[in-house]
Amino acid sequence: MKLAVRTAMSLMLAFAPGLAGAQATDPGDDKTIIFTPGDPEMAAATAQALASLDDFLALSEAPPADTERFKLKVKVRDGNVTEHFWVIPFRRTETGFVGILANQPEEVHNVVLGQNIEFTRDDISDWGYTRGGRQVGSFTVCVMFN
Repeated sequence: MKLAVRTAMSLMLAFAPGLAGAQATDPGDDKTIIFTPGDPEMAAATAQALASLDDFLALSEAPPADTERFKLKVKVRDGNVTEHFWVIPFRRTETGFVGILANQPEEVHNVVLGQNIEFTRDDISDWGYTRGGRQVGSFTVCVMFN
């Protein structure tokens, strides 16, 4: 099974401050990057994100003034195919979370860009937000730049 990981173009701009004046494109224009399910760097990045997920969720519920664009990366399965998407914005529900799919699917066909999706904590693979204009979290995105 292939593991498709999507990254937001705005994150690339956040990691490249030398591109002053560049504008982020629609997240739906992102390109898919394929990682094998056992990729050790991606597994470590996901573990790092999940280890700090509770702190992130608490911060997202009472965000400081200089923070914005809180997002979760979630996995969506369609048969034996899994693809990861950013969900922006999101909120907690009684049974988990709900939010808007921020990427165009390429490997799965049971969701669409802009769809409101429900998911559980077990579906989360990463988190991120901006503080003072700089990206925080997004551990899996860092792996993609290696």
